[in-house]
Amino acid sequence: MSRDLAMMSATDLVQAYAAGTISPVEVVKASLVEIRKHNETFNAFVHIDEGTTLAAAKASEERWKAGTPIGIVDGVPTTIKDLAEVKGWPVRRGSRTSDPNFRSIADSPFVARLRDHGAVFMGKTTTPEYGWKGVTDSPLSGITRNPWNPTKTPGGSSGGAAVATALGMGALNQGTDGGGSIRIPAAYTGIFGLKPTFGRVPQYPASVMGTVSHAGPMTRTVADSALMLTVMSGPHVMDWYTAPDDGCDFRQLSGKSVRGMRIAYSPDLGFAKVDREIADLVAAAVKRLAELGAHIEEVDLDFSSSAETFRLHWFTGAANAYRNLSPEQREMLDPGFAEVCLEGLEITLPEYQDGIQARERLGLEVNQLLDRYDLLLTPAMPTVAFDAGLEVPEGSGMRRWTEWTAFSYPFNLTQHPAASVPCGFTGEGLPAGLQIVGQKYREDKVLQASAAYEALCPFKMPIAG
Repeated sequence: MSRDLAMMSATDLVQAYAAGTISPVEVVKASLVEIRKHNETFNAFVHIDEGTTLAAAKASEERWKAGTPIGIVDGVPTTIKDLAEVKGWPVRRGSRTSDPNFRSIADSPFVARLRDHGAVFMGKTTTPEYGWKGVTDSPLSGITRNPWNPTKTPGGSSGGAAVATALGMGALNQGTDGGGSIRIPAAYTGIFGLKPTFGRVPQYPASVMGTVSHAGPMTRTVADSALMLTVMSGPHVMDWYTAPDDGCDFRQLSGKSVRGMRIAYSPDLGFAKVDREIADLVAAAVKRLAELGAHIEEVDLDFSSSAETFRLHWFTGAANAYRNLSPEQREMLDPGFAEVCLEGLEITLPEYQDGIQARERLGLEVNQLLDRYDLLLTPAMPTVAFDAGLEVPEGSGMRRWTEWTAFSYPFNLTQHPAASVPCGFTGEGLPAGLQIVGQKYREDKVLQASAAYEALCPFKMPIAG
């Protein structure tokens, strides 16, 4: 029964709270049981404060008893990635360079919005140092592991949030995505993850990686991501990049379908090498959307130049963080991150300016494509999850994580919304993901198509021992 409560969707929880059939305290205690049971093995959390969490659950319970909930996620177990600020809690950012005694004096904007709607914070989830890579491990917090097979990586950099989602440690889980960091772990762990349009969700402090970084939801159902995005989104004075308020309530997905949608499909973006099993699972998912009435056309794209464009943006962001560290702090860094920082310092201003122009060309190309189509479909990841503790698959000949994430980072450069939707399992029982990319500020279409697919093929979560 305890696990059943922990695995309930946020949408169902709020309905049950309103009906008085269960209480936030019961649910939060059930989620804490799952954390105690699994965190030592899977390493999803770097900070847990049971006293504060249970006090918040009790306050929510009293509000529901009085019929005065303060928001649409009141009492829902929620996790925050340890790149964001939670008032009164440490913020380590996966780095030994951070001060272990520091406590945040205010919430990051989206954290404040979740708190204002009554979310109960379960803790802060693991990240590699500054969220720098597509797997989740760091000298500070160790290795985070995949809930389907603990010898494998859950991906990253929001690996802790993905594990928390899959194992019932939180119903609503916040991630960040600067090159795939929501979609990579969503695909590798079989959950739903959405990178919203850049500017949809306000961020402060800003990411060290600049304007490629987005914040968004990671959940077990599409409806829960729609719920969480509704709470988190909207302009904020602390983030001058945020878009004006369009009043969108993303929960309005009931009864909608993909019938009549014009959808583009690219199996490789013109340059990605995709594992055969992944390609087959994604192709089958595309066929199912066609069977639901979508008009799907395979398109010929060539995004091969996006790899260098992304390197120019990502590595210079890392270098900018590095130059503000003392010599002693630099010695504490993850060696791989330090290498990226030093490479970034070698990038010249003319090279960076060329990268800005290349990014503009790519953004224009995607804008024009999505002016003709409602959505673009691709694999979310070209590979299955590989061994934990490695940056690249063993024996692949690759050097950096950007070499196996060809489908994710182009849409950080272009800032379009993109989701990873679970679309089946390989022969060894590891999840695959379908990526759905939308027009800017049309997360509603991405969510609509995702929900239609989920209704046909409900998502399955792991059962850890």
